[in-house]
This record gives sequence, C-alpha cells and structure tokens, in this order.
Amino acid sequence: MEPEKMIADVHTDKIIAEGVNGHFCLKTKHVDFVSALEAGILLYTVGEEEHYIAVDEGILVKCGEQVLVSVLNAIEGTALQELQQRILKEFKKTEAMHRASKIAMKSIETDLLLRLLEFEKNH
Repeated sequence: MEPEKMIADVHTDKIIAEGVNGHFCLKTKHVDFVSALEAGILLYTVGEEEHYIAVDEGILVKCGEQVLVSVLNAIEGTALQELQQRILKEFKKTEAMHRASKIAMKSIETDLLLRLLEFEKNH
C-alpha cells in the first residue's frame, strides 16, 4: 500500500506517540530512533501550540532532526474534542462501507451457490 497523502510537514519541538513498547517523547536533540506505532493519538508541539493526529498502526523513524511517520490511516485535529468528532464520523463511514461490503459478499455467495446447484442438476 502506498501513502495516499501527507498530513503534516512541520518543524516540531516535541512529539509524543505510542509505540508497541509504550508511550515515548522525542525532541530534536534525542538520538536516532525507530519504533513501530500502535493505533492512538500522536501529539506534536510547535512552540506552545499542541496538535493532535489520530493514527493507525505504522512506523516512526527519527534520523537527525527529521522525524518521519508512516501509518495506514491518520486524522488530524487541533483539539481532542474536534479529533474525537472526526474519528467518530470516519468510523461511521467505515462501518457503513463494511456493512455494504458484507451484504454484497452474501449476495455473491448466494448467487454462486445457486449456480453450483444448477450446474450440478444439469450435469
């Protein structure tokens, strides 16, 4: 799967995220670092301003002063409440798509079974 879009390209003072081994905080002077990410909230600060990104599982790589994050899905918000509303909206959309795909699969399975029965009856 290739990345679909870039969410943020900023100079940050601090990043807080959740890796598979727990939460961690990175600043520009920290050593190079790689971590697999858990689904959760990634927080980054620019000056005194906090920014939030809800992220799916992925990977974070810090090399020098550059930090790259690649995840399956990400939703950015300026406040946690706004982010929560956007996540719920996305979940509802995803849930509706999942239900529609289940209905389509059941229809395909039923059609296949009917065709197999018809084939068996004719041969």
